[in-house]
Amino acid sequence: MNIGIFDSGIGGMTLLHQAMAALPLENYIFYADTDHVPYGTKSKEQVIGFVDEVMRFMTAHDCKAVVIACNTATAVAAEEMRRKYDIPIIGIEPAVKPAVAASHGRRVLVAATPLTVREKKLQKLVERVDYSHLVDLVALPRLVELAERGDFDTGEAGEYLQKELSGYNLENYGELVLGCTHFNFFKDTFRKLLPADVALIDGSDGTIRHLKEVLCARGELESEKRTESPSVRYFRSGRELTAQAELEYMRRLHERLERMHEIS
Repeated sequence: MNIGIFDSGIGGMTLLHQAMAALPLENYIFYADTDHVPYGTKSKEQVIGFVDEVMRFMTAHDCKAVVIACNTATAVAAEEMRRKYDIPIIGIEPAVKPAVAASHGRRVLVAATPLTVREKKLQKLVERVDYSHLVDLVALPRLVELAERGDFDTGEAGEYLQKELSGYNLENYGELVLGCTHFNFFKDTFRKLLPADVALIDGSDGTIRHLKEVLCARGELESEKRTESPSVRYFRSGRELTAQAELEYMRRLHERLERMHEIS
């Protein structure tokens, strides 16, 4: 059986990369819904429809659990999918609670997509944990576009972030929450713009820990060593990537994420 991980695009590679490190004996299906990227600028109804289509694909491909590696899709569609499908569905959400806890009274900036910022799920999360009203929200939709184009080192991301963050006195912040998995590809750019004592936080680690706990509780965690290596199959909106050039690009994304994982 497989673990399914999906996102609107390549952002979900963040969780796939960490899942492969934490659960190295599992088989994976990674699904990037590139026909509909970005989710964060679509309507709630559209996103629910996209996610439902992906879930049908995952269940047809023998997935024992599915990780929604997209903050936007989790916010608008996870609960409905859990009611509809009889397999564990693990969502990701912006790591607001640990960021507030670690801020020691300094402000917390949460960067996400426009739909995530507008959704009541995030607003309720902030209300629940932000007792001192320390949290500010900022939408950064263009980062998703740049990630999908592979524009990591062209300088465009730096110029964009410098403009979008210019209205915030970053010296007042202790934490920046990366509330979209695409943003993890730009940790180096964020790090250059932020004061050295501002920490970068995302929810990927907690999501994969939760996945492992769920599989353990169900007795479905793969524990037997095999003679063959666990497999990863990559799909773009249902079309499997098989060309060498496509698979090489996915390998390079893993390499970049390994470098970004060392930045905090």
